[in-house]
Amino acid sequence: QVQLVESGGGLVQAGGSLRLSCAASERTFSSNAMGWFRQAPGKEREFVASITWSGSSTYYTGSVKGRFTISRDNTKNTVYLQMNSLKPEDTAVYYCARSRTGLYPDPWRYDVWGQGTQVTVSS
Repeated sequence: QVQLVESGGGLVQAGGSLRLSCAASERTFSSNAMGWFRQAPGKEREFVASITWSGSSTYYTGSVKGRFTISRDNTKNTVYLQMNSLKPEDTAVYYCARSRTGLYPDPWRYDVWGQGTQVTVSS
C-alpha cells in the first residue's frame, strides 16, 4: 500500500508563500493523478487542486486559481503545491491524496491520503 507524507506547512503572514510537498512511498505513484485538499476547523474537507499522472493537465478550485500551482516530479515520487499570495482564509490542514479516476474534485474518488500538514496564515 502506497503511503503519502506531506511536509512544508507552517505559519506565514498574509501575502506570503509556502511550498508543500507530498512524497509517495512507491514508484506506482507515477501512474495516478494526485490531488491536494484542505480542511479548516469546523468545515468539510475541500478540494484545492489536482494533476494528471504526466503533469500535463491541472485543475484548481476557483478560490486558489492564479495563486496556487500544483506540480509533480515522478522521478522523486513527489507532488508539490506552491502557494503564493496567501490569505488568512487559506488556513487549514492540507492533505495530498491519490486519485483512482483522474482530476475530479470529489474526495471519494481518492483512495490513499496523507496525514496532513498545517498551514496557518496570519493577518
